[in-house]
Formats: sequence, structure tokens, C-alpha cells
Amino acid sequence: MTRLRDWMVISLTAAIALNCVEVQATPKALGKDLTNEAVADGDLAIPTERTVESLQPDAPSTPVEGNSPPRQAQIVPGAGFPDIPDFPPPFEVGPIDPDEPAPPYLEPHPNFLRFPTRPEEVEIEGTQPITLNQALELAVRNNLDLQQSQLSLEQSLASLRETQADLFPNVNLSSNLTWSDSANARLSIRRQEETLGQRSPTQGDPTSTTWNTELSVNYTVFDFGGRSGRIAAAQAQVHNTELQIEQQLEQVRLQVQNAYYNIQEADMNVQIGRAAVENAEQSLRDARSLESAGVGTRFDVLRAEVQLANDQQVLNEALAEQRVSRRQLARILNVPQSVDLAAADPVDLAGVWELPLDETIILAFRNRAELQQELIDRDIAQEQQRVVRSQGLPQFSVFGSANLVTTSGDGVSGLTEGYSAGAQMQWNLFDGGARAASIRQLEAQEESASVRFADARNQVRSEVEESYYQLDSRLQNVSRATAALELAEESLDLARLRFQAGVGTQTDVIAAQNDLTQARGNLVTAILGYNRSLAQLQRAVSNYPFIDEIQGRL
Repeated sequence: MTRLRDWMVISLTAAIALNCVEVQATPKALGKDLTNEAVADGDLAIPTERTVESLQPDAPSTPVEGNSPPRQAQIVPGAGFPDIPDFPPPFEVGPIDPDEPAPPYLEPHPNFLRFPTRPEEVEIEGTQPITLNQALELAVRNNLDLQQSQLSLEQSLASLRETQADLFPNVNLSSNLTWSDSANARLSIRRQEETLGQRSPTQGDPTSTTWNTELSVNYTVFDFGGRSGRIAAAQAQVHNTELQIEQQLEQVRLQVQNAYYNIQEADMNVQIGRAAVENAEQSLRDARSLESAGVGTRFDVLRAEVQLANDQQVLNEALAEQRVSRRQLARILNVPQSVDLAAADPVDLAGVWELPLDETIILAFRNRAELQQELIDRDIAQEQQRVVRSQGLPQFSVFGSANLVTTSGDGVSGLTEGYSAGAQMQWNLFDGGARAASIRQLEAQEESASVRFADARNQVRSEVEESYYQLDSRLQNVSRATAALELAEESLDLARLRFQAGVGTQTDVIAAQNDLTQARGNLVTAILGYNRSLAQLQRAVSNYPFIDEIQGRL
């Protein structure tokens, strides 16, 4: 009996070994879901000793001149990056032209006050995959925050036009028509008729009609710079609003990129979760086979079942996060209520920043709208001080008017004309100190703008340095995570072979399986973390060329 049992164990071990050889000849589970054929076949050469400096191209060392125009940092896609596995989208997507605009049915409803009242109006009818470029294009057209900023610009332009009206004289035209029937005149006529027996020939008609028209012109000739100060302040406010739109546009770009990367991360977590469930199911099948053959234990089966339940729970959480991230992007892009969005771009490194840190900081100082806004706020406070000071000086103006009066009835008729003209000086000699207090408030606003500028300058540098350092660190993480993924795949294969051959334990398989799942997640996290740092660096520098490119398509 003992020999028979030993022979059965040897036969089963040989059969399992042969099956494992056949499995290795076919693509791995990871190759089906997450990697390309080269990765699945083990032909991927992963650099393990390369540093960040060797992964990046040579950066230009030419210093930025103080009077030269702002340079645009060029992002080179994939330049100098380590070879990493391909992470395709979670569904088949046909070839997409990066310059192709977004589908027209993603445009929102033109009625902003539209309020759905039926469930079918908010039911998701389909999922539309879009590229990151299409998402940015939709954001420029549809984002509600940008539309509010555009309306603020229109208000500022209208306010400027209202202020510029002071350059022209005020012209007023008034006209009135009066018809009167005097009771006293009628009573006087009646008394004369009773006394004299007839109406006096000198007594006029008690009714009269009067038409009076007056045209007046008033113009302030000189006010010691008050008018020009108001116009300059209004022009600065328009420029400030334009910079606010630029700032909002940069912020929306960062928001869209982060939301898009969140979808990609959620998609990859779903795929990783499904691959983990498949591996757990395979481990459970192996454990049950060995238990049926009498060489396994019930404990191994229970461990495999627990691992499968845990992986299924993680997959359910990933699916929920995928739905949430898709709806967040739909909200930012303001697409119709019945459309869901998905990421069509594969997970890949977005590019490499080619400028060194010092030039990047100078470029950010030149491009950031926040710094220019603080300077404009300072200019506005100075112009408003001019306006307030001019109110304490004489105001010189000229005026003129002409009127026409025509009257009928009461024995008087005809057209009478008249005119008047003059000059006026008005000087507010004492206002109880209100003007001096207002000037002090504006001086404090000017000083506050200078302080805010210094703080914003330091904040800009801090943002640039933080993003730049994170970019270097996360590029190293990508290289290390790529190498770790290949090692985790090999480790899981060896653990399964050892377990199927009876020389390993189910604990080793579960540990190797967890290591592989974590390695896959670490690589996706490293890639998307690098992309997020690159997007944050673009935001810290601002005026990235994509703005002109997208606006040129609209």
C-alpha cells in the first residue's frame, strides 16, 4: 500500500509539472489583462542600475535672460524612460486621432436652468471613452467655472466702458407740453359779463397750451487726474479679470488631468483586482486537486477560499471607485446627464521635463498669473488714491443750455427761444477727514498687495521645487516598480510549482500572489504618480502650450 501511494504521488507530481510547463508556454494571466506580448513572453529588458540623471535627456544650461520673452517648457513624451509594461484601457478602443475633437453629443444642454424631474432623464445610457486631449478640450468649452469667469470678464469690460463715458460731455434733452384752463380766469370773465353785460375785449382766453423744450450740455474740463485715474483703475481691473481666467484655466487643466489619472488608476485597480481573483481561483483549484489526491490538506483549501473572498472584496471596492471617478470627470467636463466617461488612453508616462530647476523657477515667476494679479492690485490701489486725492482739489466744468417755448391762448402766441452758458468751479474744502482716511485705506491696500506678492513669489517657488523633486523621485519609483513586477511574476510561478510538486506550502503561494498584486499596484501608482507630479509642475509654471493649441481648435 505504501509503494502504491508513493507511486501515485510521483505520477501526480510529474503530471502537474508537465501541466506547468504547458502553462508557461502560454501567455500569463498578467499578459492578458495588463501587459503586452513582449512582457508576457519574458523578453522585457528592465534597467535596474540606471539613475534619474541617465533616464532624462540633457537639459539646456543656457541661463534665462531677464529681458527675454518667457520660454515654453517642452514636454517630450517617453523620452529617456525605462521600458515598462503596457497598461491598455479596460475595453477595446479603436485608433483615436489625438487631434480629433470630442464627439458633439458630449456638449451640455444649452439651458442652464434645465432641471431633470424623471428618472429616465438622469439614467446612464452609455459610456464614452475619451482621450486626455479631448477631456481638456471639453473642459475649455463646457466647464462651468470657466464660464463664470468669462461672465466676470464681460462685467469688467462693461464697467470699463461705463467709466470711459466720462471722457464725453453729458447731453440732456427735456421737453414738456402743458395745457391749462384757469378757474380764476373764467371767474373773472363771468364777473365782467355780469357787470358790463358783455365780455371785456381785453380779456383773453382762459385756456392756454405751452410747449417747452430745453437742451443742456455739461462737461468736466479738468479734475486733477480723477477721471484718468478711474479709467486706469477700470482697465487694470479688466486685465486682472483676464488673468483670473488664465489662472482658472490652468486650475481646470490640473483638475481634469488629476480626474483623468484617477480614472486610469481605478481602471487598473479593477484589472489588477480581477487578475488577483483569477490567481486566487487557480490557487483554490490547485488546493482542492491536491486534497482530492490525498496529498493536500483541508487547511490549505480553507486558506485559498479566504484569500479568494478577500480578493473579491478588494475587486468590489475597485469597481465602486471606478464608477465614482468616472462621474467626477463627467461633472468637471459638464457633459450631459445620461453619458458616462471612461479613459481611452493607456497608462503610460506622460513625458519628461527638459528644463533644469533654476530655469523652471524663473519661468514660473514670469508666467504665473497670480504674481501679475498682485502687481495689478497694487496699481489699482495707486490709481484709486489719485481719484480720492483729486476730490479734494477744484473741479472745473463748463455748461450750456438752449430752450424753446411756444404758447397759445390767453392772447399770447408764438415761438420764443433762449440760451445760457457758463463755467463752474467746485471745491470741497472740508469733509471732516473722510478723504484722508480713505487715502490711508488705499495705501494699506497697496502695501498689502506688495506683501501678498512676496508671499505668492515664495509660494510659487515652493510649488515648483516640490513638484520638481517629486518628479525625480517618482521616476526612480517607476524603474524600481518595473523590476519588482518581473520578480514578483517569477516568484509566483516558482511558488506554484513548488506547491504543486509538494515541496512548498499554500502559504508561500498566497504570499507570492499578494506580492504580485502589490507589485502591479505599485507600478501603476508609480506611473500615475509621476504623471500627476508632471501635471502639478506644469501648473506651477503655467502658460503651458496646450492652452493656445486647444483654444486654436475652438
